[in-house]
Amino acid sequence: MPRSFLAAVLALPLLLLTPEVSAEDDPSLLSFGVGWWDLVAGDDDQADFRLEYRHGQRFLHVVKPWAGLEVTTAGAVWGGGGLLVDIYFGRRIVLTGSTGVGGFYEGDGKDLGSAVEFRSTIELGYRFDDRSRLSLAFGHLSNAGIGDSNPGTEVLTLYYHLPIDRLFD
Repeated sequence: MPRSFLAAVLALPLLLLTPEVSAEDDPSLLSFGVGWWDLVAGDDDQADFRLEYRHGQRFLHVVKPWAGLEVTTAGAVWGGGGLLVDIYFGRRIVLTGSTGVGGFYEGDGKDLGSAVEFRSTIELGYRFDDRSRLSLAFGHLSNAGIGDSNPGTEVLTLYYHLPIDRLFD
């Protein structure tokens, strides 16, 4: 069973069971991340940098779209988008599950087996009074078996999420 399929199955309860979704206005976010690429396998360790847009409006009451760009120090680039779910535990703690698909260029780094790669991520964050967040995420990137090989990679990322409306204050 491909790891990405297993990750999607494990993330499915996040889409269906939402303990307490904050009733407060949830803004669109500009997210900056820095991380450790290939954390688990460790055969191609690199720094990983992310820039993402996370829309504030919910669809189907809990699902929100996102789009992003990811670049590693070995020149790998992933760009894509998908869906996410924010689950609030009280007003401060936010658990986010996301999945997406995008295009991948390996640069001088790890060959993930396809130009199309799927990304699934789980993150735990703290929401500040100004609605910005600091979170730690663990994600998996792979081609879900559509390529000749599917080594996949895991990434540990520290995010800072800035409400876009704060950019124009």
